[in-house]
Amino acid sequence: MKMNITGKNIEITSAIRSHIEEKFKKLEKWQVDIIGCHASFQEEPNKNKRFEAVISVPKGQLVASAVHADLYVAVNEVEQKLERQLNKLRHKPEARRASHSDAPVEPEEPIVEEA
Repeated sequence: MKMNITGKNIEITSAIRSHIEEKFKKLEKWQVDIIGCHASFQEEPNKNKRFEAVISVPKGQLVASAVHADLYVAVNEVEQKLERQLNKLRHKPEARRASHSDAPVEPEEPIVEEA
């Protein structure tokens, strides 16, 4: 998986980079073909950190973002959100859909008219 990490108003340290890469390696267990990943984080005026990740898959893109005072907590939240999205994407074709053709047909009782 090709990974691109950018920081705005924050320096990308090796600890931050390794933490992000470690979290995103866990996403490969869902066996979805991940083409690439773009992660960006920035410091907002109120000292909160915004972390956003975009994962490219063959059917489109998965996007997740989180805002927290601690950057590591924001990374963990985004990883959990992406994991839920990948789980849904992976198991969606297997999901059982309600179909009217599979519904049991109740036999109709004959209507008896009294004269």
